[in-house]
Amino acid sequence: MPCNLDLVIDRRNSDSEKWRRYGPDVLPLWVADMDFRSPEPVIRALRERVDHGIFGYGCEPSGLRDLLVARLQRLYGWQVSPDALVFIPGVVIGLNLCCRAFARPGEGVLVQTPVYPPILHAWSNAGLERREMELTRLEDGTYAVDYEAFERTAQQGTRLFILCNPHNPVGRAFRPDELERMAEICLRHGILICSDEIHCDLVFSGARHTPIASLSPEVARHTITLMAPSKTFNIAGLCCAFAVIPDPALREAFRRAAGGIVGEPNVLAFAAAEAAYREGQPWLDEALRYLEANRDYLLREVPARLPGVRMASPEATFLAWLDCREAAIPGNPYEFFLREARVALNDGTTFGRGGEGFVRLNFGCPRALLEEALQRMQRALEGLIARYPASEADP
Repeated sequence: MPCNLDLVIDRRNSDSEKWRRYGPDVLPLWVADMDFRSPEPVIRALRERVDHGIFGYGCEPSGLRDLLVARLQRLYGWQVSPDALVFIPGVVIGLNLCCRAFARPGEGVLVQTPVYPPILHAWSNAGLERREMELTRLEDGTYAVDYEAFERTAQQGTRLFILCNPHNPVGRAFRPDELERMAEICLRHGILICSDEIHCDLVFSGARHTPIASLSPEVARHTITLMAPSKTFNIAGLCCAFAVIPDPALREAFRRAAGGIVGEPNVLAFAAAEAAYREGQPWLDEALRYLEANRDYLLREVPARLPGVRMASPEATFLAWLDCREAAIPGNPYEFFLREARVALNDGTTFGRGGEGFVRLNFGCPRALLEEALQRMQRALEGLIARYPASEADP
């Protein structure tokens, strides 16, 4: 059944974090879930499971593990043993389990900023030290890895590297040669890799996702890969994810860290995940076309309508990283657009070093909402220009 991604669905009375955080007059384009109805096979599977009426203790669906192994082989040529998979309720939980399982208090965790805020904070929950390495912003607004800085940071008592690929918020899908250089440095210094690959299915034409663990058996033995259906099929609220841990000793340590604290996904989460991976590809194909069109719309309209705001083309995710440093906005651009445009974005400062003067915009929504947001932001900037002549605005 074709899905109508242009349909605007009212989420305000659905206990949505995205839509309840701010006032009713605010258009929320912040937290990374999409305003699209989930795939029909997922909804049908949930309905059938609920209609059964009994919700006792559950276990993983018998075919889900093999389904995921086949998917990893088909998409990435990555051969994974079914035993390597560990099901968990979420990727953020996986990040924190890695910090607890594989590093001791006082050891360092390497992160590449600006980056997804839970990656910035996972180290502190385990009493570790954060080692920040800022990605290099190039002239065209895209980002690259400074390998010399990466090497220096790796030498500072670092035990764990948390990679975000595809990268949130800058939208990079790192190439194999980039991943190989990072992996080589980590292996040489005895650093384990925890790779957050939650956006792996949301990659646009001209780019490709490469799991870092697929580079070689040696890299795989030193890597914990975190994936989930949540972003891909818009089922984040159901809480299902999985870790791919080929090395038995690392897998056992990961399970021990979770023991007695973190359980498996619940029966509804498992039902949704299996239906999504088994029957959700047509929906995903359509969603990717729609998201890419939304991205291209922003690439045209942001420079035309938001003076001084720059946007580089994300290779993946449904998130735009907007550089507002030349827009002459007084103060924090997140606060400005919330106050003056009634549009809620993500504050760039929450993404760590390199995020000052930026905002993150979620374009996983019907085009009508995106158009309205840009209209509001344009009017806010026009009002700013009218109130503050160029000579009086912030440099």
